[in-house]
Amino acid sequence: MPSLRALAILATYNEQRFIRACLENLIRQGLDVYLIDNESTDQTRAIAQDYVGRGLIGIESLARNGVYRWETILRRKVEIAQASDHDWCMHVDADEIRLPPPPFRTLREAIRHIDSAGYNAANFIELCFVPTREEPDHDHPGFQETMRWYYPFRPAPHHRLTLWKRQDAAPDLAASGGHRIAFPQMRISPTDFPMRHYLFLSIEHAKEKWVDRSYAPEELQRGWHRARAGLRASDIGLQSRDELRLYRSDGELDCSNPLQSHPVFARPVPRGPRT
Repeated sequence: MPSLRALAILATYNEQRFIRACLENLIRQGLDVYLIDNESTDQTRAIAQDYVGRGLIGIESLARNGVYRWETILRRKVEIAQASDHDWCMHVDADEIRLPPPPFRTLREAIRHIDSAGYNAANFIELCFVPTREEPDHDHPGFQETMRWYYPFRPAPHHRLTLWKRQDAAPDLAASGGHRIAFPQMRISPTDFPMRHYLFLSIEHAKEKWVDRSYAPEELQRGWHRARAGLRASDIGLQSRDELRLYRSDGELDCSNPLQSHPVFARPVPRGPRT
């Protein structure tokens, strides 16, 4: 299917650290990108503007009003997917580097393969890259070169089922908190796609990203954001490099024996539905 088109739908809020690397990777992977900016106050939107017409097909602003409303963002992503003329769509975050499984060179090539095999959805295996006790600060543009220690993470099967063939009827992305697309007659590819996920670049960055965020009360009542809401900077623990795996190349990512919880949260948080 030489004309297959795939759309990555990205939402941002103050992601100036990650937006350039994310966009360049998605475009290099052969995908078009649409950006929803949730009223960033940093340089996120200005950086993204450089890519308009070069793979980034549109930017829109979504009102924030001082509160992070994840369900609103997810529902908007589905609306964009349904209104597009792309064959496949992908829900993606700015701190992620989405990759094709071997032997494919690009995501678009891998999507074309699973499409021709009759599948209409694919899951990603999450490889979480984190600072370490030995090297705690990677808050700079070269973070991909210096922050090379990671662990695989899979708390549930199909935890990142976020790539799907566009449907006639709108699928459901919000019910799972954005982790799993859902629609009738799903045929999920048996091959997971890898994903490098850069959780945070330093303790101060983690505080800015999670601790200083205001979450929608109705989402907290639903049990969402349970690992982040109420978090304090002192709750965030760094592991030693000896506890992690060393990144050498995308082709050598080790997805075996994934963890079911994030060890970077040193103290237990209240239990509730996983999001």
